[in-house]
Amino acid sequence: MSLGLGVAQLAAPDTVRRISGVDDSRRSRTVVPLVGARELVHAAGLLTSRRKGVWAWTRVAGDAMDLTSLGIAIAHRGGRRRRRLLAVTGAVAGITALDVLTAVRATQAKKIRSVPTVRSARRASQGGVMELTAATTVRKPASEVYAFWRDLENLPTFMAHLEQVRTTGDRTSHWAAAAPFGRNVEWDAEIIEETPGERIAWRSIGDADVPNAGTVRFVPAPDGVSTEVHVVLVYEIPGGSLGKAVAKYFGEEPHQQLDDDLRRFKQVLETGEVVRSDGAPWGKRARKEFPQRPAQPLSDAELEKGADA
Repeated sequence: MSLGLGVAQLAAPDTVRRISGVDDSRRSRTVVPLVGARELVHAAGLLTSRRKGVWAWTRVAGDAMDLTSLGIAIAHRGGRRRRRLLAVTGAVAGITALDVLTAVRATQAKKIRSVPTVRSARRASQGGVMELTAATTVRKPASEVYAFWRDLENLPTFMAHLEQVRTTGDRTSHWAAAAPFGRNVEWDAEIIEETPGERIAWRSIGDADVPNAGTVRFVPAPDGVSTEVHVVLVYEIPGGSLGKAVAKYFGEEPHQQLDDDLRRFKQVLETGEVVRSDGAPWGKRARKEFPQRPAQPLSDAELEKGADA
């Protein structure tokens, strides 16, 4: 609509003035092309910018200006020109209503994307969708913490179940992770919203083995030195509720996973490495530690083998 109006007002301003009932004054000959140029700017923004909501609201602002100008013109016109102006005003009022509706919907869509796919993920499965939140404080400036996370190939250094994250584009990547029973899962992801130094939001795309989405925010801490890291993850555990139960059985309860991941993230940023215990130097990757059977008496065969059993 903006493109059509802009071209018409610039290519045939005299025709536009005659049809709309505007007079042939020097002011109108100046204003009509300017309004056409404004419409072309709206069109360019709506067609090329990712901030559709912002550009939709600029159209609403332009509509308000047009209605004000038409109201002033109606007050000083009579006869046929007044009737044409009234008809044009009615049409502009209708366009304004459509623009307001479009702007509101675009704004709402942006709000939904800012917590990516949480609502759709909740509807995707009954019981198999998990929403996790966790936070930690890292004694590093927000810019440095953000930069480390934004290099997605760093994520496996502290996320225990990630085997690899491979960057495939400016905002896309391929992920591979370990799952219970030695299963491997893979998916592609895209960054859908990003504010450097402050926020990253992403979601899986295509036919992901594990549909997921998340946001991470980097907030300067009150001490003026550290950074608060706030993470929200939403994903569908393989196998639904059964998969969740299996994960807990194997000592891999998802909430604990995220807490552990952020603890390791803090260690990597502050010390340059993950501190591991002597008892489990490889953390949860030591699959041979799980599952362990309950304590019970040795069998006759084991007794016969003695201390070497």
